[in-house]
Amino acid sequence: MLSAVAHLARGIHVGWVMAREGALAFVDDAELPPHLRLVLRLGRKLERPGLGPGRLPAALTRLGPSYVKFGQFLATRPDIVGMAAARDLERLQDRVPPFPQGVAVATLEATLGKPLPEIFTSFSEPIAAASIAQVHKAHLREPDGTERVVAVKIMRPGVRERFARDIQAMRFMARVVEALRPEAERLRPREVVETLARSVAMEMDLRLEAAALSELAENIKDDPEFRVPQPVWELTGRDVLASEWIDGIRLNDRAAIVAAGHDVAALGQTVIQSFLRHAIRDGFFHADMHPGNLFVDPAGRLVAVDFGIMGRLGLKERRFLAEILLGFILRDYRRVAEVHFEAGYVPSHHSVDDFAQAIRAIGEPIHQRRADEISMAKVLTLLFDVTALFDMSTRTELVMLQKTMVVVEGVARSLDPRLDMWTSAEPVVRTWLARNLGPLGRADQARRAVLTLADVVADVPDLAQRAKRVLVRLDEEGLREVSRVERRIRIETKRMVWSTLALWVIAGSLLAIALR
Repeated sequence: MLSAVAHLARGIHVGWVMAREGALAFVDDAELPPHLRLVLRLGRKLERPGLGPGRLPAALTRLGPSYVKFGQFLATRPDIVGMAAARDLERLQDRVPPFPQGVAVATLEATLGKPLPEIFTSFSEPIAAASIAQVHKAHLREPDGTERVVAVKIMRPGVRERFARDIQAMRFMARVVEALRPEAERLRPREVVETLARSVAMEMDLRLEAAALSELAENIKDDPEFRVPQPVWELTGRDVLASEWIDGIRLNDRAAIVAAGHDVAALGQTVIQSFLRHAIRDGFFHADMHPGNLFVDPAGRLVAVDFGIMGRLGLKERRFLAEILLGFILRDYRRVAEVHFEAGYVPSHHSVDDFAQAIRAIGEPIHQRRADEISMAKVLTLLFDVTALFDMSTRTELVMLQKTMVVVEGVARSLDPRLDMWTSAEPVVRTWLARNLGPLGRADQARRAVLTLADVVADVPDLAQRAKRVLVRLDEEGLREVSRVERRIRIETKRMVWSTLALWVIAGSLLAIALR
């Protein structure tokens, strides 16, 4: 009860801040029931005068880091917040002042169990700070006497407790939204909050970030155009992550990239193709690919940093993504519709032809434009919007993909404004489909099935022996149980006989007394 009151109070505070910052202007009151419409009108009267653009970012920044993360998450969900609010949320920046150097050093020493001078020969002031952690540059002396430059990421003190409290309040508010507006259940607000909670929980253990970095490095070891820094495992713990220092130019500095002689058009294409390759081929992708996390190194390779937020796609989701992208490229709208039904995303009582018609309404307008005017991320956004007409629930596993694609496309177009997204995507999509769904893919699936069957056949004798032992044990236990039951029956039978005999003796005695 007390926690519900606390969450309600927190929700009222959130509503108050949103009202004061003018963020309620994005709520469409036409779709609200009368009692909520009245509350909205009262809230709008609390707006501070002289408010300009960026009202939602201002409100969420004032509410704290948890709400900044939530806002960035919702920026890719126009189906929930609307297009105007989604565009406004894109202004959000996860930038906060750094915490003191002494606190950072104390955290590092407590995590690694050594004083700073025994670990690094130099340790800089923070060079970047965000809501969860900040980064320092350090020099590490190797056993052979050489020095290595590393980036050291340190967790912000108290951040876990703050996020845990805010996430609980968000869970409560999601339940309230579903209770007040049952039709909102299709958007799965509680699942959206849980997805955010899992993402943030993973981001707050730097050992998991090091593991993600290692896994991605293994996936891309044969990709010549993309690389990631190597983690330093012996200097990594829950609150500290050390990794290779990257010397390069950030992708948001286009002028410096051009001055260094790099091909910006090729680099833009690499950004798109690398992301799709990781998502479709590997099912594991960097989900925070904003320009500040991407560099081009002196060799012209794309380098990513900051692996706190990663996305995963199962084989079913990867096939779904690949087939709908290829369907739009080839204008095969019926195939796009069929993929939705095959994946079970759209209920079977709907018509495939009607759904294909709705998808055509998205696809045909984009083919009337120049290739550089077509947004692949916008197509996915419109597609998810249309699917609401066919009772397709929000797929939480695709939310992070959609979010990242918006950012990746923006980065690629900042390098080459005339970049053709579809031409860049097509070879990646076709290669994966041919390898997994074409003749070679089917042959490989058959080969794996045969190997699996062979393993099962090879295990049959062992399984038979195990089954026999289990049956013997069951028989033995059954016999023991039968013996126990028989003994119990004999005891109960004797008891019943003696009881019956006693009753007859009593009855005979009473009869004799009565006759006498």
